Amino acid sequence: MAITGTETMTDTRRDDAGTPFHSGISRRVLLTSTAAAPAPTAAAAQAPAAATPRRGDARMAASLDLIVNRQVRHLTIDPRTTLLDSLREHLGLTGTKKGCDHGQCGACTVLIDGKRVLGCLTLAVAVRGPVTTIEGLGGANGNLHPMQQAFIDKDAFQCGYCTPGQILSAVGCINEGHAGGDAEIREQMSGNLCRCAAYPHIVQAINQAKGDMRS
Repeated sequence: MAITGTETMTDTRRDDAGTPFHSGISRRVLLTSTAAAPAPTAAAAQAPAAATPRRGDARMAASLDLIVNRQVRHLTIDPRTTLLDSLREHLGLTGTKKGCDHGQCGACTVLIDGKRVLGCLTLAVAVRGPVTTIEGLGGANGNLHPMQQAFIDKDAFQCGYCTPGQILSAVGCINEGHAGGDAEIREQMSGNLCRCAAYPHIVQAINQAKGDMRS
């Protein structure tokens, strides 16, 4: 049957008693009422949606003071920023290396209050205690830390990319009392990977430095 526009639309729903009922609304009325619905104004269509904070938005910034290499450093950063990125990108301390960025290679190891921490897995806003990076490990006037000197003496690096993390981890290993012998040193340093495989020399360097550090 042809649709004429004056036909009424049949509502096939039923009431509680099961009796069908009809809405009695003509197609013409329905189409006319739909067409007459007010369209959004141009101003409304162009109105921006409610602003939501995005990465780097000033409304999300966190202000904090970190003690890094015996100096107080003020930072205003996204609260999701890792300690690793804070050191490298905001403080210019690029000695701490970004390796896997998943806490598996140890290249980003730094010390917090003398203990080893993975910078890529630590939020800067969560840091409690002084931070030491490879730049702040040595003494005044450019004097090397005993562990730095031992790595040189024992040739405990080749390409050097992992070396800052290896040295900081080795210092932490001794500070934490986990350098009793070669087997313990190897176990405690297993979280720091060396693609150049300088592991035997690293163990020798730690054995050399631990006496100087304890004295």
